[in-house]
Amino acid sequence: MAKRRLVVIGGDATGMSAASQARRLKDPDELEIIAFERGHFTSYSACGIPYWVGGTVDGPDALIARTPQEHRKRSIDLRMRTEVTELDLDRQQVRTRDLESPSATERWTGFDDLVIATGARPLRPPLPGIDAPGVHGVQSLDDGQALLDALSAAESSAQEGDARRAVVIGAGSVGVEMAEALVRRGYQVTVVDQAEQPMTTLDPDMGRLVYEAMCGLGIHTVRGVAVTEIRTGSDGRVCAVATEDAEYPADIVVLGLGVRPETTLAQQAGLPLGASGGLLTDLSMRVRGQQHIWAGGDCVEVLDLVSGRTRHIALGTHANKHGQVIGSGVGGGYATFPGVVGTAVSKVCDLEIARTGVLEEQAREVGYQFVTATIESTSRAGYYPGAYPMWVKMIAERRTGRLLGVQIVGREGAGKRVDIAAVALTAGMTVEQMTALDLGYSPPFSPVWDPVLVAARKAAAEVSRDAAGQR
Repeated sequence: MAKRRLVVIGGDATGMSAASQARRLKDPDELEIIAFERGHFTSYSACGIPYWVGGTVDGPDALIARTPQEHRKRSIDLRMRTEVTELDLDRQQVRTRDLESPSATERWTGFDDLVIATGARPLRPPLPGIDAPGVHGVQSLDDGQALLDALSAAESSAQEGDARRAVVIGAGSVGVEMAEALVRRGYQVTVVDQAEQPMTTLDPDMGRLVYEAMCGLGIHTVRGVAVTEIRTGSDGRVCAVATEDAEYPADIVVLGLGVRPETTLAQQAGLPLGASGGLLTDLSMRVRGQQHIWAGGDCVEVLDLVSGRTRHIALGTHANKHGQVIGSGVGGGYATFPGVVGTAVSKVCDLEIARTGVLEEQAREVGYQFVTATIESTSRAGYYPGAYPMWVKMIAERRTGRLLGVQIVGREGAGKRVDIAAVALTAGMTVEQMTALDLGYSPPFSPVWDPVLVAARKAAAEVSRDAAGQR
């Protein structure tokens, strides 16, 4: 049997997980693996970048799961600083460019199987001054290192007693995490967001809790306004962020506006894309309509098991699972990725923020009729030291009572409680069934009735009340 060749585009979570899993199943004399990565790092935790910037964790080495050398020892031909510039699907070739070559040498490489793991790109709106020195996106370890270098330079040149000012544009997960990182470095932080409340991954009523907490943490949060310009000083560096009505001084600007799937190559090759621009795949992570082209990670859309629609969700948890599924398929095994329920958790300073399932607006979009219930409880027994307030919002389908979504905002012990709801969503449980869940109890960990169960009881009562009103 002739040796096959697997080509992987992208050296992070999906790409190298796929390559590693395929290598476990196929020896080098059966399968040649070539991977291309345009950056300086492989197999790293992008989710850890805000905590590296804030000084909570060391980096970049601590954020790297496997180095290029470790991958090569496993008989994976990993070529760093090499960018794929074109896909020729008819000839089954990719064109690459050596980014370290003065002449930007290009060449074609053939493949039998292709993995597209090109990730996502940060949103960078075409604002005046957006490319000025001092404006940073944060998506890769290279981005994180560039931001750290800029922060160090600004801090070393500042006069003693001078205020250090940072503006974060966008109040999604990355935005609030970067706000925390900058607070930890001693900056006066302003977050400017176009939405009426931070964290649009939450319903507005829960987002308001986040806003109030951020203000309490000393983060100046400006809501419902659009940035019109990033202003620069006489030296060409950023000096302020402007809206229609105000100006916010800044020594550093961080973009936290979210990401979009990086599917430029796929689009040019005519591969199928979804509503948000991500590649569409089947359950085995094959690109739809293609037998030997696979895709995963932040460049694909995944099935939302609650709404029944495809969504773009950029998370390392999914990316690693995609890689395992792809590697199994390439290596002759069998695996599938059935979909997600939309679970995410983040924090800003000591505030934990979590959600799973659909929001109210998403539920309406897909045609659900629903009831909601919001409760305030505590993370531990109220008499136990360190019991903090916690808010849980639950969305359930009318009449059936099936759980549709949960949002949680609170301090220590709040965020990971969302996993209870994620399991319940995956199992298709009703809120009535959830009230009987046998969860662990001890005063240091929860009240007698865990906050999630309290919310489920209230939601179940709303379902019953609604059903009675319908008769």
